[in-house]
Amino acid sequence: MGRLHLPYKLIAADESKYGKGFALNSLTHHEFQQFNESILGLGDLSLRGNYTHALAAFLDLEGFTDFANQVDSHLVIPEFLNRYLPWLFAKTAEFFTEGKSEDRVRIWGSLPFYAKFLGDGVMFLWDTAYSGGESSIRNIVRKLLSLTREYRRDFLKTIGLHVSKPPSRLRCGIARGQVVSVGSGDDFVGSCLNLASRLQKLSTLSFAVSRRGIDLSPQSKLACFVLKKVELRGIGSHELVYVLESEFERLPMEEKMLFTEP
Repeated sequence: MGRLHLPYKLIAADESKYGKGFALNSLTHHEFQQFNESILGLGDLSLRGNYTHALAAFLDLEGFTDFANQVDSHLVIPEFLNRYLPWLFAKTAEFFTEGKSEDRVRIWGSLPFYAKFLGDGVMFLWDTAYSGGESSIRNIVRKLLSLTREYRRDFLKTIGLHVSKPPSRLRCGIARGQVVSVGSGDDFVGSCLNLASRLQKLSTLSFAVSRRGIDLSPQSKLACFVLKKVELRGIGSHELVYVLESEFERLPMEEKMLFTEP
């Protein structure tokens, strides 16, 4: 990802084609050739991709579009992001910290190895090889659920003193699977990324977890979740998904009908 600054220069256009007084932007041939795939910042795309067993989490700010469309949004968006993104990373690190000594920090499993800003949200990737097994996978889910709740309890109250109409909820979609690096390894692709992205905007729910490789059954001490079957656009019509029981029960009947029992 990148930005291209080009020194456009106005030159007169062909009068026979455009009429008198019409001008076009122009670039030198060297400047023109700077518009290419390198802007994406992916490095050498011919390099072989490396696979990682990962857990993907998409954290989306509900209501960010309305927030960004308010009067003089150029004044409030930087202030919001300048407070929200440090809060998000600091709070995530805090939730995964078990303790500290003079020279070491003890971590529950691992921290995300990759983060990507998505405009109205952030994507985190965990390498599940460092997560310590199924219990630690569930722990990631538990910590992310706490993070979304902390947004409303803590951050939303604080940010309301600085900007008006801040995004009302932090929504989260979670999925496991293989991801493969692209180019020099600064980006990743994988079906679990698509799945997690779909789950963070599932119905009007704030939290959804793919059942693939993640067991949140009542025996897992996460009894707040219920397992449902649902159709996900571009993914499949019989996807097993964990959702919060309390949120599901509050859905209007027409939305509940989108879900079936597994």
